[in-house]
Amino acid sequence: MTQSAFTLTYGDNGVAWLKIDVPDEKMNTLQSAFAEQVTEVLAELKTKSDLKGMVVYSGKPDNFIAGADIKMLAACTTEEEAQKLAAQGQTLFSQLEALPFHVVAAIHGPCLGGGLELALACHSRVCSDDDKTRLGLPEVQLGLLPGSGGTQRLPRLVGVANSLDMILTGKQLRAKKAKKIGLVEESVPLSILLDVAEKQALKPKVSRKGSLQEWALGGNALGRSLVFEQAAKKTHEKTRGNYPAADAILEVIKVGLQDGLKKGYEIEAKRFGELVMSPESAALRSIFFATTAMKKEHGADAEPKAVKRIGVLGGGLMGGGISHVSAVKAKLPTRIKDIANDGIQNAMSYNFKLLEKQRKRRIISKAQQQAKMLSISGGTDYTGFNHADVVIEAVFEDLNLKHQMVKEIEEHGNAETIFATNTSSLPIHQIAQAATRPENVVGLHYFSPVEKMPLVEVIPHEGTSEQTIATVVALAKKQGKTPIVVGDKAGFYVNRILAPYMNEAAAVLMAGEPIEHIDNALLDFGFPVGPITLLDEVGVDIGAKIMPILVAELGERFKGPDVFDVLLADNRKGRKTGKGFYRYDSKKKEVDKTVYKLLNLEPQQHAAAIDIAQRCSLMMLNEAVRCLDEGVIKSPRDGDIGAIFGIGFPPFLGGPFRYMDQVGIERIVEMLTECTDKYGERFQPCDKLVAMANEGQTFYS
Repeated sequence: MTQSAFTLTYGDNGVAWLKIDVPDEKMNTLQSAFAEQVTEVLAELKTKSDLKGMVVYSGKPDNFIAGADIKMLAACTTEEEAQKLAAQGQTLFSQLEALPFHVVAAIHGPCLGGGLELALACHSRVCSDDDKTRLGLPEVQLGLLPGSGGTQRLPRLVGVANSLDMILTGKQLRAKKAKKIGLVEESVPLSILLDVAEKQALKPKVSRKGSLQEWALGGNALGRSLVFEQAAKKTHEKTRGNYPAADAILEVIKVGLQDGLKKGYEIEAKRFGELVMSPESAALRSIFFATTAMKKEHGADAEPKAVKRIGVLGGGLMGGGISHVSAVKAKLPTRIKDIANDGIQNAMSYNFKLLEKQRKRRIISKAQQQAKMLSISGGTDYTGFNHADVVIEAVFEDLNLKHQMVKEIEEHGNAETIFATNTSSLPIHQIAQAATRPENVVGLHYFSPVEKMPLVEVIPHEGTSEQTIATVVALAKKQGKTPIVVGDKAGFYVNRILAPYMNEAAAVLMAGEPIEHIDNALLDFGFPVGPITLLDEVGVDIGAKIMPILVAELGERFKGPDVFDVLLADNRKGRKTGKGFYRYDSKKKEVDKTVYKLLNLEPQQHAAAIDIAQRCSLMMLNEAVRCLDEGVIKSPRDGDIGAIFGIGFPPFLGGPFRYMDQVGIERIVEMLTECTDKYGERFQPCDKLVAMANEGQTFYS
């Protein structure tokens, strides 16, 4: 017989204790097999007439319940099966809620998804004020909605506006915020959490009266329709109709509040079932499984060596961001070296501003801010670099300068020091040519802004040791990044698939399509920013530098229209010079119309948005397959994660490779061939795609 995850014990004072501890697992997750176990617990509790209250708590040291095990959704083959799963959860939690005595959830650590739904079914909640404690309903990030009563209980507890904010974004609240909005009654030190919960359980059940403000913000019919109207508008601006879960969430909460709980539960389960079977949710869940699997991988057949200190070369934007994730996220003492004191000042001020933002939002205290700042130091010489285990170089894209950096680190570091270069375009083997210890040289390509972008490309050259690869992969994870190991070819993976996409957007522009029409077409397709906006953000000068390298190494298909030189001659580098395709001198985002004159264009909308989106994205898809074929990426999975986390390829499509599987390889080849006839040889489908279409193959089995 399998050991139950639920254990009931009883105190002498009439309080029952329900411990949740999933056997042989680090985290508590809810599983469908628990239905029987919970039913047994509830049956036993119903026989006890002398109970005054009950505390529900976790047997794990650092988590309450991290959510439902989403593997059980993959087992559902129909909407009805998934709907049944939701209805089962609703029934069990309603039975918990119907217990005659006061049930209190004592929460420490992550309390997410189904875990928070269970806590909401309790009559009150207390949580620890520990930094590990997080409360949220993140189902929307998997293309789902909370299916065990969460959409019905949360609005009644914290008001419509707060609940929509939580459920539509999937955001996780810290203890202080959870108490402020009324999600928990108390937030207390972990040492007294169970004592406080026990005292609470001995009190009568709480009946919560809403404040006047809550009534105004959705507790009345007029206020409610206004709140929903605003939420729907804001949501649609963000999702552009690509995420069905968002619309379903709005509908389900609205029905529950208008037509009562019974109707609310019914539609919650129904919509949950539909969403589980949607292609969007399948794609988003595949990303979740991929990133979970990647957390367990070393990237090489070696154990990483311990990293205790970091050096950073260059105090610019990238250097500032890299020092931040090294010191603040990875909690490693970090030393910055720059040729000028201004560079050091720049990096220190960059870090201070990021921490000041956290302090103002009360995420960290003044003392914590000071302690974090003290772990970052800098200077114009190599003092302390002999103790650095990894030195990350973020200087200008100039091969001679990179060679000089390698030599200086070999001189001022130690024999074990790893030299990781944050180049975005120069091949790593060329940089390693200057090294006497090439086995310690590796590429570590971050994306800007470093503290926000989740991806890092790890690029070994032929001579990089396995231990060096494993060490920087482990370091990147500590910095809060998702690392993918990619091949040492021009552009690596992300920039290589981004370049033809950007070039095509420029070609569409030069054909006379308006800038905002091009950007909107790709926003509607699902990208977080349009390609022309992206060029302004990254910097026209960066594009101008990378493109010739790609053309030289990979051929003429990387040659884009000659717009860069014209723009640079007019000092239009984008946002950083306050002048690009868009204007940066007004609050409203608007196109700088003078750019059309500069490029000799008279803009007029001819092409349909979907045609523009397909034309640009097909170039990216074709190049992604070439990268797989050449071994630049190890698998379709790495290619999908790289594209989603590196350039915001639409997550609901699951990444370039999943998307091609969904459309059908044969159809992709047809579309590329049609574009070849219309626009030229650069659209020629690559050999691997043609072969796969002929064989009827897919990227994922």
